[in-house]
Amino acid sequence: METPAVQGNRLWTKDFTIITLGSLVSMLGNTMSGFAMSLLVLEYTGSTLAYSIYIACFMLPQLIMPIFSGAILDRFSRLKTIYSLDFLSAGLYLLFAILLGNGWFSFPVLAVTCVFLGTIESVYFVAYESFYPLLISEGNYQKAYSIASVFETMSFFMVPVATFFYKQIGIAPLLAVDAVTFFIAAVMETRITQKEDYVEKQKADLLESGEELKGAKLMLRDIKDGFAYLRTEKGLLFVAIYFFFTSLAGGAEETMGLPFFKNSFENGEYLFSLVYGSGVVARAVGGVLHYKFRIPAKHRYKIAFTVYICLNIIAAVYLYTPIPVMMAMCVVEGIMGVTSYTIRISATQSYVPDERKGRFNGAFEILLTGGFFLGTTISGALSELVPDVRYIITGFMALSLLAAIVFIGGNKRYIAPLYNTEN
Repeated sequence: METPAVQGNRLWTKDFTIITLGSLVSMLGNTMSGFAMSLLVLEYTGSTLAYSIYIACFMLPQLIMPIFSGAILDRFSRLKTIYSLDFLSAGLYLLFAILLGNGWFSFPVLAVTCVFLGTIESVYFVAYESFYPLLISEGNYQKAYSIASVFETMSFFMVPVATFFYKQIGIAPLLAVDAVTFFIAAVMETRITQKEDYVEKQKADLLESGEELKGAKLMLRDIKDGFAYLRTEKGLLFVAIYFFFTSLAGGAEETMGLPFFKNSFENGEYLFSLVYGSGVVARAVGGVLHYKFRIPAKHRYKIAFTVYICLNIIAAVYLYTPIPVMMAMCVVEGIMGVTSYTIRISATQSYVPDERKGRFNGAFEILLTGGFFLGTTISGALSELVPDVRYIITGFMALSLLAAIVFIGGNKRYIAPLYNTEN
């Protein structure tokens, strides 16, 4: 049953429609080119370790930049940051398409380029995650984030498309498509008219405090304030710690997954797309269900904790099963995954004040990226020593399962009030 707030507020405003469709366009192109780049690296180097280095180079700046971008984006326009970075990305991918189209490829240069692209994506993510909630009308957070989840899921359908076109036409045309999608998204985003009142509020608060801080000193103060806020909010803190561990395990799974299929099966990249594609379909279905039916507030913590436990168990064992069973388990994982995402993101983003969203999302992103980076690098190194990469994934998932029991299950008194709210 819908709350009065939901009944009285329209979700699909002009600004919400623009940001949603714009992000969908850019995600579709970016996913296609990103997966094609992964295939290129694997085929060029033939090394799982080199593949993990490629991923790590992309993730490395995301360990550092959210510290600064979160603080900055609470005092400056997040919208201008979003469309400026989309225009910049369009130009960079077009340049990269031209270079690769003329036969240029160098793994060291590619690694350096990935560091730069990772920096852009890191700042963009914090800006987007902090601006998007401002466009959601009161009472519609679950609906809005279910839509975001469905669209993000739809981008994964570009993985088999990328595999097909990469084999047929190569990497350069795919990067050119990515450039076009970023340009379209940026043009659309310039039409958003949402006011960013938090900027003026921050200025007023600084004047009221009497502090004369500027430049680096102000940024450092804001960074410290962001982590202090996270420490004082126990519910947010324990959720963030758990997602560090689940991101750690996710980094290992993502790094080992594609190499496992390529080394274990003929046409393994197609089987990889088939198996993970079944989970993608399930996430899309789950997102539609969350859009149509609200999760009762009083049960959200209990549902989320159960989902966390089940997701880790499934991810630990599914690669040991036949392909049809893998697909079935990925379907279950997909539906549970979108449930986890919707409950967590709608609860945290509706709870954190607008003027603190940048710093909170920056701190949260550091933990997520740090976990993913460690999972990627450690699993890549272990792949040179462990005969079966499935053992690596299982070990990481067991650690994530323990984290769910300790940090989510052991801190119900803090997390349940955060999750069990109407939003």
